[in-house]
Amino acid sequence: LVPGDVVYLNVGDRAPADVRLFDAIDLSIDESSFTGETEPARKSTELILSSTTNKDHTNMKNVAFMGTLVRCGNGKGVVVSTGERSEFGEVFKMMQAEEAPKTPLQKSMDILGAQLSFYSFLIIGVIMLLGWLQGKPLTEMFNISVSLAVAAIPEGLPIVVTVTLALGVMRMAKRNAIVKKLPTVETLGCVNVICSDKTGTLTKNEMTATVIITSDGYMADVTGAGYNDQGEIHIRNCNNVEMAKANITNLLEIGAVCNNAYIQNGTLLGQPTEGALIAVAMKNGMYATAENYVRIQEYPFSSEQKMMAVKCIHKYNNNKEEIFFAKGALEMLLPQCTKYMFGTQTVPLTKQNEAEFLAEAYEIGRKGLRVLALAKGRSLQDLIYCGLVGITDPPRPLVRESIEMLMQSGVRVKMVTGDAQETAMAIANLIGIDTIHQQTLSGQEMDQLNEHQLDKVANNVSVFYRVTPRHKLAIVKSLQRTGNIVGMTGDGVNDGVALKKADIGIAMGKNGTDVCKEAADMILVNDDFHTIIHNETIVHLSP
Repeated sequence: LVPGDVVYLNVGDRAPADVRLFDAIDLSIDESSFTGETEPARKSTELILSSTTNKDHTNMKNVAFMGTLVRCGNGKGVVVSTGERSEFGEVFKMMQAEEAPKTPLQKSMDILGAQLSFYSFLIIGVIMLLGWLQGKPLTEMFNISVSLAVAAIPEGLPIVVTVTLALGVMRMAKRNAIVKKLPTVETLGCVNVICSDKTGTLTKNEMTATVIITSDGYMADVTGAGYNDQGEIHIRNCNNVEMAKANITNLLEIGAVCNNAYIQNGTLLGQPTEGALIAVAMKNGMYATAENYVRIQEYPFSSEQKMMAVKCIHKYNNNKEEIFFAKGALEMLLPQCTKYMFGTQTVPLTKQNEAEFLAEAYEIGRKGLRVLALAKGRSLQDLIYCGLVGITDPPRPLVRESIEMLMQSGVRVKMVTGDAQETAMAIANLIGIDTIHQQTLSGQEMDQLNEHQLDKVANNVSVFYRVTPRHKLAIVKSLQRTGNIVGMTGDGVNDGVALKKADIGIAMGKNGTDVCKEAADMILVNDDFHTIIHNETIVHLSP
């Protein structure tokens, strides 16, 4: 490809270059590995005027970046940059420009070597001087002094160090951690600050429904994570469990029918939010629910309407009555509703009811969840409101326990993410990162600080949000300047530069990009943050 070529993008494609879009039909692109955003970015063809000199990739809605994945819709565009000139290439050039720092062990060995050389030459000089004063031949004294100097050098030290580190590498390999450089083993035991990416590292980068609230007040919590049926729906205390189950099933049916996503063998084809609705329906024993209906028409989601609807007919009922299923933002869906489900009956919707439903949605949203409202009816202007589903990108298993153990052993954990503040804070609170006594800092605020000012505040910040690869690099450098041994974990293209510059870069093996694996010193085969704890223990116990 060369600039000027026209590229057609469809579901499942990866953008082969930076493409300026001139046609976008319901196009959403997953940029999580590039920007840290959990939600796919909806693309448009509109002209965007930038008022700042710094690029904000999250606002570049008319460009498909090289390496990003099309989640839904399709589009056409003109190639504007390829290879090293693409945004992806800019990150790669930044990574090449940075040199990986020496490990604490290498620094210690360099100091030891310098000290031994100094004392050896000192001994040679002293012996030569004493021999000369005693009138002995200089050649004989030189031989003696060189022999003593050689004897003082521990020739076996490099072999002992190499064998010890190799044993550590073998132990770590059994614990799902592949070490690319031997000296890295010792570095892991010296780390006192870990900067961790959020999306795909602390979280699974798989949207999951975790809360269900029906219109008649029944609430349920959903366990499990990812695009599968592993998990259960636990109904909270209620007076009629059967009624609650029936209403939850009715709610989940809407989410499954008003949906364009598919899950095949744990792999999602479509939007992550829609995949979460399919997965929670599967946990309720509802497989292929959409196949019970014949879709007549679809009203696609748009950024203005913030809702999607489908018009269907039941495939197996003799009564071929048309029914609308709709999902979207509550504030946009409620005005289209005239009634709501209460038990088995439909009740007229009042202003008080609307205020109560909006308050429920606000409470869920405060916890960092994305709220989807669901409704159905005989027309789009006469819908029956059925309830809410709260969706989030959940933390990985044992992440909270891992962070607690790290903090108890004197290692501070900082979250570094390209996501929004609300989402970052909600996940930080869930996994036990201190956001009360510590500060938060955005990429824009970092741009206002010079190196000295950043050094002053970096140690007291626990969450960095809306940060770019350049910001992540600046954070790592700042912590290193203040005397910290810094570990960096990540899985995306945007983490590559910081992974290389950190004292130890740790990449995710399963879902990590090739760029971050190349830059990292250690790769977690199972993508499990808890593996770091196991291997840090091994390092401390190694002979």
